[in-house]
Amino acid sequence: MPRPTPVPPTVVLVHGAFTDASSWSGVVGPLRAAGLTVHAPANPLRGLAHDAACLRSLVRALATPVVLVGHGYGGAVITQPTDDADQVVALCYVAGFGLDAGECVLDITNRFAPSPLADAAATTVLPAGPDSEVSIRAERFRQLYADDLSPTAGQALAAAQRPVACGALTDRSALPAWADKPSWYAIATADRMLNPAAQRFMAQRMAATEYVLDASHAAPLARPEAVVAMIREATAHTTGTPGGV
Repeated sequence: MPRPTPVPPTVVLVHGAFTDASSWSGVVGPLRAAGLTVHAPANPLRGLAHDAACLRSLVRALATPVVLVGHGYGGAVITQPTDDADQVVALCYVAGFGLDAGECVLDITNRFAPSPLADAAATTVLPAGPDSEVSIRAERFRQLYADDLSPTAGQALAAAQRPVACGALTDRSALPAWADKPSWYAIATADRMLNPAAQRFMAQRMAATEYVLDASHAAPLARPEAVVAMIREATAHTTGTPGGV
């Protein structure tokens, strides 16, 4: 009897801090053109447990295998284990935080200094207290986040940026999903937000298949074709077919 055709996975794109789902605008179209179903939900940026719970709710509603893709802080979110461990079949990180158990985002950024996020001249924290949020000052945004995009694009990103809750940067990770999932990692070698050395450390720690991109932290916008290639390789791995479809 012929073997059943594997069900193509759904790709779920999880954006990071200081941006929104539009950061995947150059990635969604090519993935859909390749025959993949894609979701790019809003990441609340309120805290690791809260944001991971929102992602799990979406994943549970899908009737297919899932490849999770996380950019920046979104990497920390996809690292949290899911309720149905078998449904998530691969993880892809784009300059993302692939945290280990008990780690937080600031542990990684502080270990691999210098970190612009620790630079008071580059960030704004408002309001004071437990509900405080951090954002990047508009005049520094393109320099730190997206200096390989045009000035116009950088200004638009700065104007539309979404602050992240300070607590999200100190929340401790649960046991990492990458410990038993095949993983891919796109290292952005010109990243000024997350030290490329930190990215390489996390990629090697999770034994990920590495893609090395000459890109800023805004790699999904600056190098969408390379990000798409990595995701398609991950989907192909899960189905055993070229291109993942």
